Amino acid sequence: MLIDPVQAYDLISPQFPRLAQQRKRYLDTIDELIVNRVAGSRSLLDVGAGDGSRTTKIATEGNIESVVLLEPSREMARRSVEPREVWAIRAEELDGDLEFSSRRFDAIICLWNVLGHIRPASARLQVLSHLRKMLSSSGKLFVDVNHRYNARTYGNCRSALRFLYDRIRSSERNGDVTARWTFGDMRCATYGHVFTDGEMRQLSSQAGLKVKERIAVDYDTGKVTRSIYHGNLLYVLRP
Repeated sequence: MLIDPVQAYDLISPQFPRLAQQRKRYLDTIDELIVNRVAGSRSLLDVGAGDGSRTTKIATEGNIESVVLLEPSREMARRSVEPREVWAIRAEELDGDLEFSSRRFDAIICLWNVLGHIRPASARLQVLSHLRKMLSSSGKLFVDVNHRYNARTYGNCRSALRFLYDRIRSSERNGDVTARWTFGDMRCATYGHVFTDGEMRQLSSQAGLKVKERIAVDYDTGKVTRSIYHGNLLYVLRP
C-alpha cells in the first residue's frame, strides 16, 4: 500500500542519515556544484529540506546568511541539525500562502528528486512556476532529479525499454514509480516520478524558467559524466 510522501518521511526519519550516507558521494557532488554557483547569494530556500544538514552545508560553504527550510514532514524537521526558520508546509501550498510566497531568495534548491514526490505533472508545474516568482532578480533555482534513462543505475535493458515505451506511448505518467524503503521489519512505500531531460526542459519552459546548465552526475560514484545516460540530472534554472 502506498502512503503519502510526507507520512513516508515521517516514518523513515530515524533512518534518513543512513540513507544519505549510502549516497554520500552523489549528494556531496551536487552540493559542491551548487556551492560553486551561489557566490554572492545572501538568502537560500531549501524546498524539501529534510533534516537541514545539506542546507546548512551549502549555506556555510557559500557564506549565505539567511536560510529557510521548507519541510512538511514534522519528524524530519524536528531532526534539524541547527535552529533554522522552518516552513512546515508542502511546496504545493506556497501559492496560497501570502506570508511565505511574498519572500524572495537569491538561491532556491529542490534536491534529491523532491520534485518527483509531487504529483501530478500539473502540480509540479505549479510548484516550479511559483518558485520562479520567489527568485530575486538575479536568483537561481537548482533542481536535481532521477533520470529515467540512467542506464548506469537502472541498467541498459530497462532504460532502453523505457525509452522505446516513451516513443510508442508518450504520457506524463510514464515516469511514475514506487519508492520503497525497508529497515528491519519496517516497510514503507510511497509514490515518486523519474524524469527525462525533455520532460524537465518542457516543465521549466512552461514555468517561465530557462535551463542555464544541465549536469549529469553518476548516482553511485558521484562523478560528473558527459553522458546524460550515465547519471541523474542537476538543472540550474533562471527566470
